Amino acid sequence: MNQLISKPSVENSSAVLAATRPEELATALNRDCLCVTVNRDTLRRELNADGADADLYDEMLATRPNLFSATAVFVTPQQIERMREIIRAVETVVALPAYREAVLAEAPEIARFDPGPSGVFMGYDFHLGPAGPQLIEINTNAGGALLNTSLVRAQAACCETMKPLIPGPASIGALDDIFYQMFQREWQRQRGERPLACIAIVDDVPREQYLYPEFRLFERLFRRHGLKAVIADPSELNRHNGKLKYEGQQIDLVYNRLTDFALEEPRHALLRQVYLEGSVVLTPNPRAHALYADKRNLVALTDGSRMRAWWVPEPIIHTLLAGIPRTIAVDTAHALGLWERRRQLFFKPAAGYGAKAAYRGDKLTKRVWEEILSGNYVAQEQIAPSERRLQQNGVETALKLDIRNYVYDGEVQLLAARLYQGQTTNFRTPGGGFAPVFSPSAGGDLPENQINCNTGKVCK
Repeated sequence: MNQLISKPSVENSSAVLAATRPEELATALNRDCLCVTVNRDTLRRELNADGADADLYDEMLATRPNLFSATAVFVTPQQIERMREIIRAVETVVALPAYREAVLAEAPEIARFDPGPSGVFMGYDFHLGPAGPQLIEINTNAGGALLNTSLVRAQAACCETMKPLIPGPASIGALDDIFYQMFQREWQRQRGERPLACIAIVDDVPREQYLYPEFRLFERLFRRHGLKAVIADPSELNRHNGKLKYEGQQIDLVYNRLTDFALEEPRHALLRQVYLEGSVVLTPNPRAHALYADKRNLVALTDGSRMRAWWVPEPIIHTLLAGIPRTIAVDTAHALGLWERRRQLFFKPAAGYGAKAAYRGDKLTKRVWEEILSGNYVAQEQIAPSERRLQQNGVETALKLDIRNYVYDGEVQLLAARLYQGQTTNFRTPGGGFAPVFSPSAGGDLPENQINCNTGKVCK
């Protein structure tokens, strides 16, 4: 596509044109605007900008065709601010000594080690429910930030009118520097003013990971800022003279993309050792996962009595109870009641990630239910996701969506949507994948609530 937005059908246009308030306009755009918002040529240039990655876009298109959606998602400024209020409320509770003591008492022993860093790329994931945004989970090492930065650039570069609609605390042009400075800050929290020289992006069999293209973007980002950078499997690391090495190169900081959050697997024993010795900076680390991403924390964050016992301020409690679906621990004592209410619940493993081994209650079989009872699960009230309508091969369809807030130190850096069909986000849905998030009134008044295309057409 050589244009940012194509004009939707006449029938759909009238519904959007009638919207006068930001919330009405956002709803109407998600429902009725069948626009293609990504400029593929610009996205290709963005992803292939580095000579060493001249084939990155074509490789991604061939092997990950549903990584990027061709459309955008619209949210209101009020929804954005409400998500930030909930995030600030969570951060307030997480900072309390009583919360930390309670959570770390149930966490693996390694989580009690505190080397200083707070963890890059915290992911706060929301459904936009009828009662406002609902925080469904928090993740450490949330993937996709650099991919989404490239995706937004591919759209902002094509249409001046759309640029003011991009929400966030910083312009897209500054995000690369913000991300880089985040890693520098993590380094300084443990090493002070000593220079950072080399970062390793570490995951199991990284080239087989679905988000491996993003590892290459991070490698490019770090090198552009004068650092050495490598992508490594833990088996490729070794220890020499007390230092972590990769092919003879000393590693100062590990950008940790592993899903073994407590570094318990034997193949991660070396990384665990050098982390506990303090001879390498690891971010995000096991402590960050225990404090934020263990799903059992949502039980505490939706328990008003427990939070009052920790002297959490009442307005914070109110925000969390209204903004997080009620979550309870699954155990045999509550098994009968949970089974009877299963159609209203979603079941997640405490240390889960990427919706693995997560189940919608109305899809449960007795066999899976027995596995849940014997596992370490929580049950969360189901909040139906909102939808984004789009056109695929001339056929209109509706995809579910969630909104991810990429957060560092409690500050939102970037918003992104994920579009999908099925129980959970999966990057397997045609037309689905990551999508940019725009706010209809973020850039000021739009004449007659219209978004003007660079082609002279009007997306209403």
